[in-house]
Amino acid sequence: MRNEDARRDVLLVGGGHNGLVCAAYLARAGLKVTVLERRGVVGGAAVTEEFHPGFRNSVASYTVSLLQPKVIEDLDLHGHGLRIVLRRRNNFLPLPDGRYLLTGGGRTAEEVAKFSRHDAEALPAYEARLEAMADVLRALALQPPPNVTDGGWLQALPELLRTARLGRQLHALEPALRQDLLDLFTISAAEYLDRWFESGPIKALLGFDGIVGNYASPYAPGTAYVLLHHVFGQANGVKGAWGHAIGGMGAITRAMARAAEAAGAEIHTGQGVERILVEGGRATGVVTAAGETLRARAVVANVNPKLLYQRLLPAGAVPPATAERMRNWRCGSGTFRMNVALSRAPDFLALPGEGEHLTAGIILAPSLDYMDRAWRDAREHGWSREPIVEMLVPSSLDDSLAPPGMHVASLFCQHVAPELPGGRSWDDHRDEVADLMIATVDRYAPGFAASVLGRQVLSPLDLEREFGLVGGDIFHGALSLNQLFSARPMLGQARYRGAIPGLYLCGSGTHPGGGVTGAPGHNAAQVVIGDLR
Repeated sequence: MRNEDARRDVLLVGGGHNGLVCAAYLARAGLKVTVLERRGVVGGAAVTEEFHPGFRNSVASYTVSLLQPKVIEDLDLHGHGLRIVLRRRNNFLPLPDGRYLLTGGGRTAEEVAKFSRHDAEALPAYEARLEAMADVLRALALQPPPNVTDGGWLQALPELLRTARLGRQLHALEPALRQDLLDLFTISAAEYLDRWFESGPIKALLGFDGIVGNYASPYAPGTAYVLLHHVFGQANGVKGAWGHAIGGMGAITRAMARAAEAAGAEIHTGQGVERILVEGGRATGVVTAAGETLRARAVVANVNPKLLYQRLLPAGAVPPATAERMRNWRCGSGTFRMNVALSRAPDFLALPGEGEHLTAGIILAPSLDYMDRAWRDAREHGWSREPIVEMLVPSSLDDSLAPPGMHVASLFCQHVAPELPGGRSWDDHRDEVADLMIATVDRYAPGFAASVLGRQVLSPLDLEREFGLVGGDIFHGALSLNQLFSARPMLGQARYRGAIPGLYLCGSGTHPGGGVTGAPGHNAAQVVIGDLR
């Protein structure tokens, strides 16, 4: 063992945002940390790159809301260069008949009233109810969930106490809120929205959050929780708000990397990990893709649990129960991601010209039934021939991303099958589906296709190869009831400790789940610090 191995406390596999957050907290606690990132740049899926000469954009993840304020403050991300601005409007839903719904900016009720006075009157109570439940999730996000242990009473007692504290938190909610929270974990987004609203546009706009990154119909049980997961964030202190990081999502991870390095962590890019060393039944280090052996007191994996247990660990080192769980670990979010360079701003039939609506999340999916048909078509055909597209024009808020007078757009497209039926490969159909997505936008904003100067296209297969998002899954595992909280990634591993001693997980496949939150990295660091001390 080399001298530097003897001094190293933690090897962290994967320099995505949660890995960087974890490394920063570990280093701040005085531990010697080395981060190994396969790609040539840190950030994982939260990176900004030039994809066409003169045009830059957030490559995969694309908007800010779920990033934990505590993480921002603790790591002084603003002091390390992070600047977040709010969208001027929240969402824009253009409709095929020329009408539209534009929310945020203090005019949401007025906009909803164009379609239903009843819905406009119901909206404040709906928002208050969701906000109360989102507060519960915010409180739970930065604490490990109770673990299910196989040990004796000494191991079980702390978990029972945590469960009791959780019970007290939930009991503080009004009975109706407790029932609603239970319902949100089990029912569909459509069913929940039907309880509140009667008009299609508001249900489509709100229901979209139930299928974001989720390969499911909005009528599928469990999609109501995914809706709630997307509303418990905040930006610049405004609950439920969505923002943009100046310079793109890579600005977030660059600030995180600076914070980690300032605390003493070492970060090495272009250093892929071939396998994790297991010696004497314990994780003791890694072998890099270049054949170098590195050792440490602990190994922390910031990767999809499926990748960790099926590719990075020797098969004989993975306990049978964990191996079975990973065979059944459900991934695949139906996502097709594009970035496009534009000669001009999009011009929508429903709301012509440039304006605040271009700073919003633009949702091209006019109804819940449309979303349901898109999902069913993708399951049968491989992709929806009438797809769901969420478009952002981040250059409307950030002129550093494109040349003067020009723009970039992010297209987050659904539904597509994570694996195409009939043994077909996404490599053979990538451009065909990209053309379809651009044509879909062009129907709402004629001239859009003609304004495209260049494009970057990432199929589910590309997202897996480039960023380790298995099946294109942006959450590192579906946010379904059996893959949440104490069952994420599985019972007995909820507190970020892996299947063998010395191994930890800190990615989105752990509690509280996906999105650019930093919460798993924060929580895992506290466990590692406690164990190593």
